Amino acid sequence: MNKILIVEDDPVLSSGLTVNLENCGYEIENAQTGVEAIEKLKGLKIDLILLDINLPDMDGFEVCQKMKSIKNIPILFLTARDMEIDEVRGFASGADDYIKKPFSVSVLQCRIAVVLERYGKYSKKDIWTDGHVTIDFESLQIIKEDEKIVMTSFEFKLLKLLITNRNLVLTRRILLEKLWDNEKDSYVDEHALTVSINRLRGKLEDLNHKYIKTIYGMGYTWIGERSSEE
Repeated sequence: MNKILIVEDDPVLSSGLTVNLENCGYEIENAQTGVEAIEKLKGLKIDLILLDINLPDMDGFEVCQKMKSIKNIPILFLTARDMEIDEVRGFASGADDYIKKPFSVSVLQCRIAVVLERYGKYSKKDIWTDGHVTIDFESLQIIKEDEKIVMTSFEFKLLKLLITNRNLVLTRRILLEKLWDNEKDSYVDEHALTVSINRLRGKLEDLNHKYIKTIYGMGYTWIGERSSEE
């Protein structure tokens, strides 16, 4: 289980984040000041830090720099400061991401997963991401460029079949057999499969990101690459 240190002096926000992230399967530590956060980083096994900028004893930029000098650990700023100059300072201080308040917990969860996977720390296995799209099959959530994408359960099943057989050609017959077996109460025909493939492409792909390749006369293959494999 990944352990996250939340550095936030607002007890209400800190408590809400703690509950939500614990429900997502993370172990949480809390700190209200920069000094307390640095001491916890030195004494505990922390996998990721969520850091506010406006702390009572020092600003988050300084805290981030000191933490990075102690340990190469992923740090995400969570802050109400939305000026571009602050975001630039955040990344310059060593942060891995800069998330502006208010934010969606589901988006935060996926951005945490992306950074943890980049560092090779992500403990959950049932996730796929390339940095542009993040697909969490455990929570059945998809985030594309910070936007939550709505999928049907059937589309998730089709997506998982494609991803778990990445770079293998799945014939239409195999897909129909697998999907029909899973969809015991409904018949999956050729038309339904074609429509679902097109819907997946419409929801996930754009001009610069292609994931599903048609092998004419045969079937389909997933060609997306995990960010950790690039």
